[in-house]
Amino acid sequence: MMQNPTLQMQIDDGVAVITLNRPEVRNAIDDEMRQDFIAMLDQVTRDSAIRALVLTGAGKAFCAGGDIRGMRERMAAPAGQVAFNGWSRQQRTHHAVAALHNLTKPTIAAVNGPATGLGCDLALCCDFVMAADTATFAMTYILRGLIPDGGGMYFLPRRVGLQRAKELIYTGRTVSAEEAHTLGMADRVAPAGELLRQACDWARALGVGSGAALALSKTILNQTFELTAEQVFQMGSQAQAICYTTEQHQASVQAFLDKSAKKG
Repeated sequence: MMQNPTLQMQIDDGVAVITLNRPEVRNAIDDEMRQDFIAMLDQVTRDSAIRALVLTGAGKAFCAGGDIRGMRERMAAPAGQVAFNGWSRQQRTHHAVAALHNLTKPTIAAVNGPATGLGCDLALCCDFVMAADTATFAMTYILRGLIPDGGGMYFLPRRVGLQRAKELIYTGRTVSAEEAHTLGMADRVAPAGELLRQACDWARALGVGSGAALALSKTILNQTFELTAEQVFQMGSQAQAICYTTEQHQASVQAFLDKSAKKG
């Protein structure tokens, strides 16, 4: 198990579980935690023994969003530095969100409690969202005079449609696990006591296939709404050519031929 004061990672049977570990502030994300998160995702990427990732939170919350102390420091900066400091922090946030979204392995957000603001964004940028029956989701940015800056304006419309995304962003209202499932924000709902076990079982099932084929498929799928059919076909042709060379594909073809020969 890898851990530090703000994050923990445990690996079991090919599934890495990263736990946001600041329960005293409902797992709000500060600058240090953001950098540690990026480093941890890099480790998941490089470790071939890890087949899938589950992201969850310690305590009663999944993630309350950005740390209020960081917001206070931002507002206290000299007027001439506010914009650039904010831009720099946004770059780091976007780096962390992109690292999670583009991870070349299946990702599941196991939302154990409130997922608010940036916490909601983090959940939505995973491949799948499994919510505890006690979980809630809220895009609360507008209530703080802000816009969703952690990818919510990209991920939410793709899950619930443009009009529903606008309503959730414009109001900042809280959505229950049941409503999130109905809207498409969450893919599955589990009893709170069963959440992590079910999420890990699902992650394990998602990661059983060829790691190369999965990584290539995910990379293309993440872009399909922005690409033309012709572009998807071209990327698919290139990806398939790579798959032809992998040990997994060659072994599966040989196993099929051997089985056919025995039947013959």
